[in-house]
Amino acid sequence: MRKRSILLLILMFSTLLLFGRGGKEVTKGESSVLVYITGVVAGSPPYTAMAEGALEFAALHENVKVKVYEAGFNQAEWEEQLTALVATGEYDLVLGSNPSLPEICEKIAKKFPSMRFIITDAFFEGHPQIKTFLFNQYEQSLYLGYLAGLVTTSQMPLANKELKVGFIAAQEYPLLNRHMVPGFLQGAQMVNPNITLDFRVVGNWFDANKVADLATSMINAKVDVFAIIAGGASQGLFKVAQTQGAYIVFHNEKQYDAAPGYVVGCGSMEQKKLVKEILEVALTGEIEYGEATIVGLKEGYLGFFFDDPSYLETLPQEIRDKFELLMAQLREGKIAYTLPKL
Repeated sequence: MRKRSILLLILMFSTLLLFGRGGKEVTKGESSVLVYITGVVAGSPPYTAMAEGALEFAALHENVKVKVYEAGFNQAEWEEQLTALVATGEYDLVLGSNPSLPEICEKIAKKFPSMRFIITDAFFEGHPQIKTFLFNQYEQSLYLGYLAGLVTTSQMPLANKELKVGFIAAQEYPLLNRHMVPGFLQGAQMVNPNITLDFRVVGNWFDANKVADLATSMINAKVDVFAIIAGGASQGLFKVAQTQGAYIVFHNEKQYDAAPGYVVGCGSMEQKKLVKEILEVALTGEIEYGEATIVGLKEGYLGFFFDDPSYLETLPQEIRDKFELLMAQLREGKIAYTLPKL
């Protein structure tokens, strides 16, 4: 049976520390992985990295086949779509990335008890067919918020006297509301506890014009540093920041070139690296289903792009020194914080 002929070599020691198992010899056979994209790949750095990571892994392993399926943005259709795909019997493993997927996969698992599901950017424990990996977005928001706090309290040309930072989101969801937005504000308030947050919601992931309108309103309300989680709609903020004057810190992707001199800091998320390591371990049968793993700075799955001219030339040395000290302390576990429950 194909579902029993799951294969491939166990990961190196560093990955074993993360995933926790070891010592199984590879069997010859074929495995098929469905990469289920809840949306579309284009314009989404996490989905692009997931798809590329899986396809690159398959290119190096001739006995692994990968199918990338774009489910679109209508969440009401996701369960039916994924059920139909799993029902074909073509796949040994479903790999996805969305906080809403575990509950959908839990329902599908009842009908297909041999199917396994691995989901990143989610936290879900206790189901024997589901394994999740959560990027510590609270931590990334904390250090990006700290950088925003340093900028808004600075004497930089576009910083004003008001202690106000902004966050624009495409939609609200638990990870955003409970980790990212609170983490961003806490990070800013580590610089000055009087900093406040102006939070606005677009309603979708594509309306750049609405983002531009929101950003304009926020700049008029004295926001001078922004964060944004809005997919392709983020283009509206890049345009307004350049034409009206504001700074941006960006989650998960290197976007300095989108608005040079205005995007002053970009966090990194190693989705591609994680996907390859997940597949290496999962296809040996060595992964621990039913568990949720949180990965962040210390584990090497979150970081920051320090080497871009927009970071080096736009930010004063004093700000960079303070920010890089915080990053080092977070990576070494010297700054305590409580990760909120999802």
